[in-house]
Amino acid sequence: MRPLEPGPAPGSIAKAETAGLARAAALTCGMRTFFGFLFLLATGLAAARAAAPAVQLGNEVLAADGFKALAGKRVGLITNPSGVNRELVSTIDVLRAAPGVKLVALFGPEHGIYGDVPAGDKVESRTDTRTGLPVHSLYGATRKPTPQMLEGLDVLVYDLQDTGARSYTFISTMGLAMEACGAAGVEFMVLDRPNPLGGERIEGPLVEQEALRSFVSQWDVPYVYGMTCGEVARLINGRGWIKTPCKLTVVPVRGWRRDMLWRDTGLPWVPASPHIPHGESPLFQVATGMLGEIGNVNVGVGYPLPFQCLGLPKVDPHALAAKLNAYGLPGVVFRPLTYKPYYATYKDEIIGGVQLHFTDARRAPLTAINYYALEAIKAAAGRDVFAEAVQAGKKFDMFDKVNGTDATRRALQAGKSAAEIVAGWKAGEEKFRAERKAYLLY
Repeated sequence: MRPLEPGPAPGSIAKAETAGLARAAALTCGMRTFFGFLFLLATGLAAARAAAPAVQLGNEVLAADGFKALAGKRVGLITNPSGVNRELVSTIDVLRAAPGVKLVALFGPEHGIYGDVPAGDKVESRTDTRTGLPVHSLYGATRKPTPQMLEGLDVLVYDLQDTGARSYTFISTMGLAMEACGAAGVEFMVLDRPNPLGGERIEGPLVEQEALRSFVSQWDVPYVYGMTCGEVARLINGRGWIKTPCKLTVVPVRGWRRDMLWRDTGLPWVPASPHIPHGESPLFQVATGMLGEIGNVNVGVGYPLPFQCLGLPKVDPHALAAKLNAYGLPGVVFRPLTYKPYYATYKDEIIGGVQLHFTDARRAPLTAINYYALEAIKAAAGRDVFAEAVQAGKKFDMFDKVNGTDATRRALQAGKSAAEIVAGWKAGEEKFRAERKAYLLY
């Protein structure tokens, strides 16, 4: 029989329990200290973020100054649903309620003042049933205010959210309105807004051929120009790009830095047009918009991911994604995607392609992605979609106009690589970077 082992000494259990409780208390105290530190760190960071100056839009700066710049003036307003303050109140309503300000007319750009007109469709002049104000179309019979439209105005105010891409027509509307105001002796005022692509990125070809100057390539800026609309207005006026310079006032934004993307501003995004639904949309528009102008590649228009994906029939999405990812383009990853557009190119067809995901949007070469995608489709699917479009009798008028040059089309026809096409932009990009400095506000 196994002998009994000696039991614990008298009082040792109590001592052990006391020691255990002490260790537990110490551990609990340490954990409390640790989590308390985390809480203080988190609240400190939150407080720091809260203390950081919020970005104030030009329309908010105008309001904070009591609308002094518009006091006693008869005002016209170019705007659409994107013309709101951070409380999502339309500048139409802000100016109607502003003391001493007389809002007498509205001007509608592409898509109209309520954003309900499809891209490219004419906007009609009419009377706004909500406000009773006349609405003059700047995307219909004329794209420039007529003397009759400006008659009786002291100032024409511009408040539209742009995307930062030259092909987006709002800066064309702005410049032509400035020219009309210069001729009519009417002040032009820009309520400035952040560029959602930031103020540092400059990419793509300049407008090189006068024959290709159009409403999607009106001014001599690169495809991505890295300026706010107020800065572009100063550039247009200062460089003599309009026949009659205007009396220009820019109400600047406050708290914005050139390295900020839209997500950094803390501002809500209102769709600038039907296919630019959120604050990241301008990034995607630049990355695939040129590709979409070829006509035989769907770029997400007609699907719930406008400009965020690309595809076409008889393409293996996995092979295409692998090829695009193999380029090692910084800041972007391509995911295989099979989808069916509900309208537009390849409506109701199952197509293969990729979805773009930005991992570091600041580093991603947005405009270049269009041409790497063309190259990847050719390598992965054995399809030269550009050559296919040529053989099908596709006219490249809009493609050339969006590029501002036929050099890109000729480079594609000559079989040049994406890297060669992108390298061809560098001299123009650097030239513009130097030229714009005198007109920057931030």
